[in-house]
Amino acid sequence: MLEILTRRRLIRGAAGASLASLLPGSVRAQPKLSEAPWQVSPEARLRELGIDLHVPPPPVATYVGTVIVGNMLYVAGHTPRMPDASPGHQGIVGQDLTVEQGQAAARQCGINILATMRARLGTLDRVARLVRTFGMVNAVPGFAQQPAVINGFSDLMVDIFGEEAGTGTRAAVGMGSLPGNMAAEVETFWELRA
Repeated sequence: MLEILTRRRLIRGAAGASLASLLPGSVRAQPKLSEAPWQVSPEARLRELGIDLHVPPPPVATYVGTVIVGNMLYVAGHTPRMPDASPGHQGIVGQDLTVEQGQAAARQCGINILATMRARLGTLDRVARLVRTFGMVNAVPGFAQQPAVINGFSDLMVDIFGEEAGTGTRAAVGMGSLPGNMAAEVETFWELRA
C-alpha cells in the first residue's frame, strides 16, 4: 500500500520532493495560509483537464448550498445530478451499478460541488485546502467498497488541488437509500485563504 501511495504521489507531481519526504512520519514544512499549497492554480487545472463548471441549480429543499464561517466554507451534500439538472447516476451500487459506475457518480458529485463553490467564491483559487469529506454510497446491504466508490470524488479533488490541498479527512459510508435514488452524495468542508 505504501508503495502504491508513494508512486501515486510521485506521478501526481510531488514537484521535486524527495522520497523521504513522502514516507509516513517525515517532517515537512506546512505552507502558510497565504501560500498556495498547490503548484498550479485550481482554475488552471480545470482548464487543463477540460472540465467546464455549470451554473449550479438552486437547492431543492429547505437549505443553502454553502455557508462561510470565518475562513471555513461548508458545502451541503451534492448528488450526481447532471448540468441540465437531469438525475444522472441513479441506482444502487452492487445491484444496479458497478463500483466503477459508483465512482463516476462520486466524481460528478465533485464537479457539482466545485460549481457551487465557484458560484459562491468567484474563483476556486481562494481555496486553501479540503478539510473534510463525508461520502455516502447508495448500496446493497453488506456492500464493503464504499471507500473505492468515494475515491471517484477524492481523486478528482487531488487532480484539481494537488495531493496536499486536495486530500483531507474523510468518511465513506453506505446508505440504505439516497434522495432521488442517486448512487452517491458528498458533503465537504474547506479552508479558505484570506
